[in-house]
Amino acid sequence: MTQGASGPAVLFDMDGLLIDSEPLWLEAERSVMARLGSGWTEADQMALLGGSLERTVRYLLAKAARPAPPEAIAEWLMDGMTERVRQDGVPLRPGARALLAAVAAAGLPHALVTSSERSFMDAVLASTGMRFDVLVCAEDVTVTKPDPEPYLLACKRVGVHPADCFALEDSPNGVASAEAAGCRVFAVPSLAPIPPAPGRTVVPSLLDLTVGPAGLSFRKEPPG
Repeated sequence: MTQGASGPAVLFDMDGLLIDSEPLWLEAERSVMARLGSGWTEADQMALLGGSLERTVRYLLAKAARPAPPEAIAEWLMDGMTERVRQDGVPLRPGARALLAAVAAAGLPHALVTSSERSFMDAVLASTGMRFDVLVCAEDVTVTKPDPEPYLLACKRVGVHPADCFALEDSPNGVASAEAAGCRVFAVPSLAPIPPAPGRTVVPSLLDLTVGPAGLSFRKEPPG
């Protein structure tokens, strides 16, 4: 935990924001649904964007032709995801590594705030070499995004008030979580559109952000 941090902090989502994991999720979900005797579409994946494992399992079960215990479905899904990352790695989103390096070089406290399980988060960190001052994953909270608890916990652990934290998110659920916690939000939509709103700025890419002593700002004005 960063004690007595002064100035801003930067809080990063993981899936769809730093890493291009959605194709892996689509593969893993299709594989699980095949075991359950049903199909899976990109529309199904969109319905789960930024959600928790528990919500995903409920959704899978609702579509299953051959029901299975929820804990087994969760294990199949997460084992599939973790194994894919360990074997093949996972691509980073454009600008992710450079932005993370700039945040670290500026001395800004920074946290990873993900709804993913710890096993998957650890596999991603091991594969990519990304490092953070603080990690918050599904097992660290009682309820995941869109509830504010993950971001409130991250703010507490980095020692920075939510109003002084910049949260980077790609999904409506993640944006809702960060905003409910009181963070300033930069939305970088991946699959689902996110409209601008008070206290929220939408940008096309992490490449459009730059880092300074006051936190994050734009290299250029966002469209619209």
